[in-house]
Amino acid sequence: MLTRVAEKPIAQCAGFTALPRWKAGGDCVIDWVRDDELISVDPRVVRTKTDGLLRLTSVSHLRVFRKRDCSSDGWSPGPSLFPEIAFDEFGIEDPRITRIDQTYWITYVVVSRLGAATAIASSDDMLTFKRHGLIFCPENKDAVLFPHQIDGQFIALHRPNPNSHFSPPQIWLARSPDLFHWGGHQPLYRGRTTWEADRIGGGTPPVLIDEGWLHLYHGSQRAQQDGHVGEYSVGALLLDRNNPAHVLARSAHPIMRPVTEFEKNGFVPGVVFPTAAIAQGDLLSVYYGAADTSTCVVRFATQDILNAIY
Repeated sequence: MLTRVAEKPIAQCAGFTALPRWKAGGDCVIDWVRDDELISVDPRVVRTKTDGLLRLTSVSHLRVFRKRDCSSDGWSPGPSLFPEIAFDEFGIEDPRITRIDQTYWITYVVVSRLGAATAIASSDDMLTFKRHGLIFCPENKDAVLFPHQIDGQFIALHRPNPNSHFSPPQIWLARSPDLFHWGGHQPLYRGRTTWEADRIGGGTPPVLIDEGWLHLYHGSQRAQQDGHVGEYSVGALLLDRNNPAHVLARSAHPIMRPVTEFEKNGFVPGVVFPTAAIAQGDLLSVYYGAADTSTCVVRFATQDILNAIY
């Protein structure tokens, strides 16, 4: 399991907000900015009044955890991936792992003063990693890979973040001959109902079942007041196994919403965010983030998910 670890500075200074960032070479530094020069956007983000640009109040890296046995306990920490270059300045986050042949391919978000972009890395053992750089330029997040080629091409779902708000952020599909060079971009799915009206984005790497490609995505409501985040829920899409650009069915209602205490309360309250789905016979184990505080797992009967989509 590859998790995002977000950290805030311990030091405090009255009247100032600490904004961390990584310098090239691996040192983390703090910019102290006066409180009256900032506008709070949400629990993670502030905007500077002078230029209107965003900064994060925390900085993230990725950490491997390995499961020693089949019990609910037994997770042991492994190696970490830390920001290294200018594109990583404000942290790296939101990893997704897809095994293609014998290689683990990892898409993840890099954040800097240039924006949020999608990068890719690979590993043969989840102990050592090779970073291959950006594959989608800013603003782009929520990229997930299909586990094998279709018609000789690799397929990804990704989510451009439009600044000109002609449309809320939605899921797109792209194709590649080599996992590094992407084209053939086309919109795949746009949120239709209230629970996904603010934005949607890719969640779990698609799982191939008899009926087609099953993909669990996240959708969020519009926030009810400034400085807050709308509730995040989980939806499901069924894509054609030979032409994943064709949506066969989708969930009109969330298959999962924040209902437990640890999902409703945390660093960002009211969030369930799917990131991995592992098929085990007729069951699907779904790993997800809860309130930007915990990493959790829930088990669905695959047929129950299919019954919820049309």
